[in-house]
Amino acid sequence: MKRWVIWVPLAVFTLFLGVAMSGLIAPSSPVIESQMVGEPLPQFALPPAIPAKPGLARADLAAGEPRLLNVFASWCVPCIAEAPQLMQLQRAGVPIEAIAIRDRPEDVAAFLERWGDPYEKIGADMDSAVQLALGSSGVPETFVIDGQGVIRHQHIGEIRPEDVPAILAALEAAR
Repeated sequence: MKRWVIWVPLAVFTLFLGVAMSGLIAPSSPVIESQMVGEPLPQFALPPAIPAKPGLARADLAAGEPRLLNVFASWCVPCIAEAPQLMQLQRAGVPIEAIAIRDRPEDVAAFLERWGDPYEKIGADMDSAVQLALGSSGVPETFVIDGQGVIRHQHIGEIRPEDVPAILAALEAAR
């Protein structure tokens, strides 16, 4: 038998490994498309995350004007990084609601005191049920919600300064 035949399995394996690695190193698209964009928000009513602010319900997000829904946590380092951009959006007149994930009221209050509070309402999602129903897998994530309670845009990860124009454009498109 020819000696080269014993190398065929190794060559096939190497080819397979090369194809798999190329897909991991350079994926076809760096953007993760949410399956919830274009879908109505799920029904929910969350209690207040802190005593100083009201809780959050689906009805609050279908009040006639587009708004942001920010999913965050006091223990989330990227949430600290996006705090200045959320404050900038709030100063520009953008209404922002929030869901605090698996957080204690005193930790949420300390976070807001230290990094700023751009939120009108904050609901406490202690078991992440609403977060998962939104299709959110981590924190922070921000959603543009139109005036009828439909998700129009999902921003995964912290909002960076260069992301603000796209978020403002998504809000304008949701009008």
